[in-house]
Formats: sequence, structure tokens, C-alpha cells
Amino acid sequence: MIKPGHLEFFVENPLHAKQFYAEALGCTVTTVQEEQFVWLQLGAQEILLRPGPRQAPPQDYDHSRIGMVLYTDDLPQAVAHLEKHGVTFCAMPDGCYTFADSDGNWFQLVDPSSHA
Repeated sequence: MIKPGHLEFFVENPLHAKQFYAEALGCTVTTVQEEQFVWLQLGAQEILLRPGPRQAPPQDYDHSRIGMVLYTDDLPQAVAHLEKHGVTFCAMPDGCYTFADSDGNWFQLVDPSSHA
């Protein structure tokens, strides 16, 4: 049987990127391995930040190859929190907000109750 495991995000400098993931996204840093692999927890989801070469990021969420959807029950508050941490959003017509980390990994912020 196959089941989902952890997510891996390739970032140029995992030790630097962990600040954004911890402070802006609210991840808990669980382990730093070999001073280059950063393990995080976001709710029930385990995330690994691992070193990867810098590549030209996709221009927007719609052109990315993969994205992580984040749920919130208070979209205005979540948007304000992330903006305080330097996040720039691209609003989408369906009421979702998209943004990328400094390495071009894309996220979508949505209130799932508005899509029922």
C-alpha cells in the first residue's frame, strides 16, 4: 500500500529558508541534519527543506509545476500576518491568494469553507 510521506522543498539555503517557514508559515523546526537538511512540522504535515540549485522560478502559481495549498478559516488575518513577513500576494479571481517563497516555491492560501 502507498501513502503520502513528507513534502520536500528544494531551496538554495535551507538554514536561511527555515526562518520564513517558521515565522511566516508557522512551521515548527523539528530537526536540522548535517547543517543542511531542515525538518519542519506544519500541522500533521512533515516538510523537508533540502539544498537545491537556484532555478528561475515560475512567473506565477498557474505556471508552477507544483504548489502547496494552505487552509485558513480567517483569510484576512492570515493575509495580514504573511504581509508583515514580507509576502507579496497575487490575488486570484476565486478569492484565493498565491505567493512564492524566496526560492520560487508556490503556495495558495484559501479559506476552504468559501469553496464548498
